[in-house]
Amino acid sequence: MNKHSSSPEETHVLSIASLHRAPRPIPEALEAVHAGFPSVAQDYFFSDFSFDENIITHPATTYAVRVAGDSMQGAGIFNGDLLLVDRALDAEDSDIVIAALDGELTVKRLIAQPGVPPYLHPENPRYPNIAISDLQDFLIWGVVIGNYHFLSRKDSSWQPA
Repeated sequence: MNKHSSSPEETHVLSIASLHRAPRPIPEALEAVHAGFPSVAQDYFFSDFSFDENIITHPATTYAVRVAGDSMQGAGIFNGDLLLVDRALDAEDSDIVIAALDGELTVKRLIAQPGVPPYLHPENPRYPNIAISDLQDFLIWGVVIGNYHFLSRKDSSWQPA
């Protein structure tokens, strides 16, 4: 239970070792898919695409984490999503971060503007901002660099409790 909210919300950290396996390339289409008007479909693929090689810039400091809860749905982060988090990046104002606050992990948007005490902002109006005081144990565990959520339930092998 996140003591800063009115409903249960957890963050599940996956094994970092799973990101250090040999890349498994998947086919990359030659053309981009149009989100507006349809285009003629291509019947071939350009090359293999590896998430490991194209998305993760700092493999030694990147980890995956699953989200349980709805406090970030306004940012397109939903219950059960898989986030990629990079600990090598310095968190800046408006970054979405994984933070440990008094020993509890949470995913929120960091608001750190000059002249204003920093706070964690949920992207759901049902949750309040979380003030960060000097008296609290606060640590940023990394900046969220990517988000994956399943569009089909039959594709998902993991479901939050």
